[in-house]
Order: sequence, then C-alpha cells, then structure tokens
Amino acid sequence: MAGTPRTLRAMNDRAALDLLLEHGPLSRTRIGKLTGLSKPTASQLLARLEASGLVLATGTTEGRPGPNAQLYEVDPTAAYAAGLDVTPERILAAVADITGRTVGSFELPTPGRRPAQPVVRQVTDALDGAVKAAGLARGDVHRLVIGTPGAFDPGTGRLRYASHLPGWHTPALLGELAAALPMPVEYENDVNLVAVAEQRLGAARGHEDFVLLWNEGGLGAALVLGGRLHRGWTGGAGEVGFLPVPGAPLVRQVTKANSGGYQELAGSQAIPHLARELGMTDIPSGPYAEVAAALVERAATEDTVLNRLLLETYATRLATGLASLVSVLDPELVVLSGASLTAGGDTLRALVQAELEELAASRPRLVVGDVHEHPVLRGALESALAATRDEVFDTSR
Repeated sequence: MAGTPRTLRAMNDRAALDLLLEHGPLSRTRIGKLTGLSKPTASQLLARLEASGLVLATGTTEGRPGPNAQLYEVDPTAAYAAGLDVTPERILAAVADITGRTVGSFELPTPGRRPAQPVVRQVTDALDGAVKAAGLARGDVHRLVIGTPGAFDPGTGRLRYASHLPGWHTPALLGELAAALPMPVEYENDVNLVAVAEQRLGAARGHEDFVLLWNEGGLGAALVLGGRLHRGWTGGAGEVGFLPVPGAPLVRQVTKANSGGYQELAGSQAIPHLARELGMTDIPSGPYAEVAAALVERAATEDTVLNRLLLETYATRLATGLASLVSVLDPELVVLSGASLTAGGDTLRALVQAELEELAASRPRLVVGDVHEHPVLRGALESALAATRDEVFDTSR
C-alpha cells in the first residue's frame, strides 16, 4: 500500500542510490541534507543498503575542519548490464557495471552479404567476448539491449526497415535468442538508442520533447515525446530516410529499394555526389560514410568558395526534410548526430538552423550531439542499466 513504512523506506533508498550514482561518494551527513532525512534515518538507510550489498564504505573526507567522515558509494559489482551495436559489418559489445562504467568490450567482424555464422552464434560470441574482457561469466549479466538498424515489429517479431542486415529477418530469431541467452533481452532501433544516450548523458539532458537526426551509414531520426521514445505502430517511427521530399526523385517501393527521397537528397552517400557535381576533384576514397564526414569536416574548417557552397547546399537539403518533421511534431530541440552531421560542428548547425527558420513555422533550437564515441552502444548500455537499476535497487521486495 502506498505510504506504508516499507514503501517509504524503499523510496528513500532509491533516492539515496540515485544521488550516489549522480554525485559519487557521499557522507552520511551529505546524503541526509540532499534527501531531507535526519541523521539517524540516513544512518539506518546506509546500514540497510550496505547490508544488502548495494552500497559500500569507501574512504573518508579529508582537508576539512573536524573529524573525517566516512564516505559511501554504490557498489559497482552489485549488477552488470550489456549492450550490442549491430551493423552489417560488425557487432560491438560492451558490459558495464551498475555505476555505468564500461568494464569490458569486444568487436566481432561480420563482413559479407551472407553471415558466416548464424546470427544467434554471432550475438553470443560478441557478448561472450565482452563478458570475458570484463572478467565475468555470461550469467553475471542481468540484462542485454541489442541495437540494430530498423526495428522489430511488435506484431510479427520480424525485423523491418533493415533489408541490408543479413541473417536478421527470420521470424524465429527472437525466440532463438531468448533460448540461447540466460538474461532478459530487449531490442531497440539504433537511432533511438543514440537519442537515449543524448538524453541521459549529452545534448538533450533535461529535455522532454526533441528530435534526433542521425546521418552516418543511413539517415534516420528518433522522436522523444513527453520524455519517452515514440516508436510507432510497427516500430518504424523515425525512418525518415524513406520520406518523400522536394528536390529528390520520388522513390517507390521504398522498403525494397531500402531508400527514399530524403536519403537520396541528404544521406551520407549523397555528399560525395554533391561534391563532384560542384566541381570538386580532391575527393578522398573509402567507405561513403567516412568520405562524407571528411568532406563535411573540411568544408566547415577550410573557407573556400567550393567548400562554402557544399556546406550551404547540404544544409538546405537537411533542412528540407527537417521542415516536415518539425512542422508535424513541434519539438523543443533538434539534436544533430552521426558523423556526417557532427563533422560540420557549429558551422553546419548554424546554416541548418537558418534554413529551417525559412522553411518551417516551428523554430526549435538545433544543437550538435555530445555523445561521439559509439553512441548506439552507449545508448544500449544506458537502456540496459536503467532497467537493471530499477530491478536491483527495488528494496521494497
């Protein structure tokens, strides 16, 4: 029953644990001040959490008048969570302790149009590699979140909007993974996970309504409304690469083509084409996403006529699709993420902002994403950690 002593104790416990995660080691007095609890109640709380294995004593305060005070922190070994970032080329896996610190990681290459190993084997091998690097066993992981392009349709269990991901489209896959793994497994769209990372750790902290536009291997968006991810009926909300836009040919049967107007107009693969059309000859070689990021970075840092024209044209193309999104959603914020956007820094952001103000009545603030190192994987870990903490920190049970 709400309001019972047991429930109130559990609420105070969770508040203290969240403060320890946010601030690091704290003294009993400091926890009491931050929670509003009396010293005796704070002492009882810490004793209870220490006995349950969630908190441990670590060092003392120094350099202050009076006796040194005992410091407490969340026991990082209380639980572990894992995340996977899946692309056609590789699977990145990582394990984090309950404080969020990554303790083990592993990369499994998966080249080729046909998987050399079944997907279940790929997933378990990648996870086991990260678990081994952390010095743990598979059974130590409380929860796993897997990020993939596209999304698993909640009605059919099949992966949609990601025809370029070989081996992941069998309807039996989710059941096979559940049978092979000893922990709860969740699946999330990769761009949605980037939004989770930015909301928890980056440019969208404190924002309840925002759009994240991602441009790297593909062009996509994540929609956060009222503080929650909006996934859509089939999990396809945010698949803006398929969006018909002015300035690009109309693409029909978009799922078979795995493309659409906005992808053709402003996706990473369009940037090298645009550079050639403008007369640039010194275009680097390599995968198109890396080439696109290099061209955008050079255009933002080297002020030449062609570079300015490339950046301005690219900004107009980006704003063309964004105008449809913000006109419908009216978000507070738009986060630009993915290498083909972040490479342009504030210079590209300002150009897109100016163009968007010309094309849409709604005028959200544009920012460049802050989470640059494996943002999909970081989002997977943050998502897995949130659920793990809810489970492990629940002292009312």
